[in-house]
Amino acid sequence: MGWKDAIDYLRSGAKRRGVESDAPPPEDRGLPLAARIGSVVELQASPLLRANANGSLVALPEAEDSRILAISQFKLSMAGRLYRYYLAKGDDDEREKFLQLYVDEHGEVKEILYCTQLVRFIPTTAEDQDAFTGAGGAGLGDLQFSLWRSQLEESGVDSAVLASAFGEQEALDFERDVGDPNAGFIPPFTGTETRIDEASGMQGLKQELYFMPYARQLGDGSKEYLLVTTEILQSVNGDARKRGIHVDFVVGIPVEQERLVIQ
Repeated sequence: MGWKDAIDYLRSGAKRRGVESDAPPPEDRGLPLAARIGSVVELQASPLLRANANGSLVALPEAEDSRILAISQFKLSMAGRLYRYYLAKGDDDEREKFLQLYVDEHGEVKEILYCTQLVRFIPTTAEDQDAFTGAGGAGLGDLQFSLWRSQLEESGVDSAVLASAFGEQEALDFERDVGDPNAGFIPPFTGTETRIDEASGMQGLKQELYFMPYARQLGDGSKEYLLVTTEILQSVNGDARKRGIHVDFVVGIPVEQERLVIQ
């Protein structure tokens, strides 16, 4: 089961610092692959190296990307759950890196993506915010989405990665990975991410999401995912006064469970 099945995110949360929810924190229940905050992650790099060699925009893991710094959880309207294990949280202008796991109703891991953030965009106008929430039936949720080389260059994406991915092209075209392929637009999926940054659940954040997955084929025929997520911050460490909105563009590469060890 993959992205085509996980199509309707609902609100989830942790009861911490006055933030009420119908779900306990991720640490209150057994997590997939027995993960916990502070766990050491060993990921065989061969799928990522292969993707990189075939034109992927994914950033390869660095030596320090070996420990789970935070854990977040989504509750799905269907059977199963979605988790993110953050290796880099994206705070203080760093770029997020995380493992994303989809788990079915029997607790079996069905899909793992290694994900790295490309760009974070701040939509400052009403028109931009409407586009990245799909308001008015256009924007996020359109059948196709393009990444432009010039935009990524301006955002500081590694030039060697761009040269490998784009070649002589000025844009990379992705296609929506869910919904009717004949539909020009479907509304983006919505939900709430609750991220916990330490085991007591007192540190972390909660944010509302508008989300759509896109994908393209790499040179070897494998898939690269582009996850576009508009995130509206609701609280940080239980403080609801901290607000903000941004759009994250994240690349995801599927990895086999056999290539991943969490200790």
